[in-house]
Amino acid sequence: MKVNVEQLKAAFLGIEEDRQLSPEIVENALKDALTKAYQKHVGLSDAHVRVEIDKGNIHVIPQLEVVEEVTDDEFEISLADAQAVKPDAQIGDMIDEEEADISEFDRVEVVLAKNVMKQKIREAEKQIIYEEYHDKVDEMVSGRIETVEDKFVIVNIGKASAMLRRSQQIPTETYTEGQMINVVITEVNQEGKGAQVLVSRSTPTLVRRLFEKDVPEIYQGVIEIKAIAREPGERCKIAVYSHNENIDPIGACIGPKGQRVQKIIEELHGEKIDIFEWSDNISEFIKNALSPAETIAVFPNENVERGLIVVVPDNQLSLAIGRKGKNARLAVKLTNRKIDIKSVSEMEEQGIDYMALADAMQEEYEQKKAKDLAYRQQEKIDALKNEAQEIQDVEDVDFTYGEEEFEEENPNRNVKTMFEDEQEKKEQDEMEEAARLAKEMRKNKSASDVKEYTSKFEDFADASNKSNEQPAAKPKKKSEPKETAKVEIEVKKPAYDEQMKPIYSEEELEEIEEAEDEENDRWDDDIDYEEFDSYYDD
Repeated sequence: MKVNVEQLKAAFLGIEEDRQLSPEIVENALKDALTKAYQKHVGLSDAHVRVEIDKGNIHVIPQLEVVEEVTDDEFEISLADAQAVKPDAQIGDMIDEEEADISEFDRVEVVLAKNVMKQKIREAEKQIIYEEYHDKVDEMVSGRIETVEDKFVIVNIGKASAMLRRSQQIPTETYTEGQMINVVITEVNQEGKGAQVLVSRSTPTLVRRLFEKDVPEIYQGVIEIKAIAREPGERCKIAVYSHNENIDPIGACIGPKGQRVQKIIEELHGEKIDIFEWSDNISEFIKNALSPAETIAVFPNENVERGLIVVVPDNQLSLAIGRKGKNARLAVKLTNRKIDIKSVSEMEEQGIDYMALADAMQEEYEQKKAKDLAYRQQEKIDALKNEAQEIQDVEDVDFTYGEEEFEEENPNRNVKTMFEDEQEKKEQDEMEEAARLAKEMRKNKSASDVKEYTSKFEDFADASNKSNEQPAAKPKKKSEPKETAKVEIEVKKPAYDEQMKPIYSEEELEEIEEAEDEENDRWDDDIDYEEFDSYYDD
């Protein structure tokens, strides 16, 4: 049957765009639909058929299987007959028959093909949606409300339409079509009819994701939300803990002037949020969870498994329980313990020493914490001992390594970067240049200059020795000539550094040492050379 190319392309493109499916999926669905329609047309549910779609042409070709002995000529063909049609036919091959005319399909076959194609496309959509969202459970997404019903709301979250059931809605909220809302994906299923993606706005995870979005410290992991309990639309309690002692977890969540928490409250349409600090001490944790009520004591309830009794002042009992038990319920959800709140007068009437029980519970906690700390410290000590045992004694270690062996153990020992090579070469060039300048300076200094310079000191030294008189020391003068003389003396004194010595030859080193000895001999410790500053001032 010849099909209009433009109509076929338009139909395929329409399905692909509306359903966001690939052309291969649509073509495979059409082939399956035509196969079922042909089998219905010939009345053989097991009939072999091959469907081809080529540039708008649809070909439905029945096929027969090649067998040695034919038992049903509707499905099979003998090897001899098959080779007459196709010389290279083998057992198990499929031989094409005359093409079927799908224009002869009646209304039943057409409706069947239509339904099969819809079913295949629906299955393909489900698979795509499942692959897209199954790993996004408990993640927050933004969507637009498409339909509002009494028992549910349909939210378009991108590639799928999710269902927001009435039980997962915030009771104080009103939804309208076209409204943008944030929801948390709670379930993605691949089987069954109806919606595949279920979302919620009443789950505590929504509050957690909002704080992660608006509080950078929580997103970065510096502050952790340890526990969260919620009465949707009314009140929410959050226990936070800071891994950095310099950061206040409560202040970070509230934000400057309450901007961060206020933004979340507006998103939840006025739901109140209480933020308190988490503690591994259950007594402190419950006291914080029951705030703003004051708690006097917390001790175990022997009559209830995982039960605790909380003692509060008489005037704080109703505040601790909360309106309709709201505050107590949130504390139970946060601690995962069964809590029984009692007043002080009730405890005294029963003759229970609640303070002693509370102190015993606190002492048990401190002992357990001390044991845990000691156990962790012992683990560290054992680990260090094990490492020390693995290290050999220094006397038993052979520190003589062959050059090749050392290079094999440290293959990257002599590997240097280009920058290190350039630096080393530059330093070597500088040292060589300094040595060359020192040699030139030494050669340029004539013997007459040295003699002229030193004879002045020697004359005065001889004169002082002949007179045998010790001149009195004069106060030091801070004059420029003195500094000039000092500079000349320092210039005359050879400044040969040990790092420069390897550059000279042995003969040069001997000359340098002789020059140093001569220089040292010119100085006499018994003479105050500052006495003769006036000589240089002239």
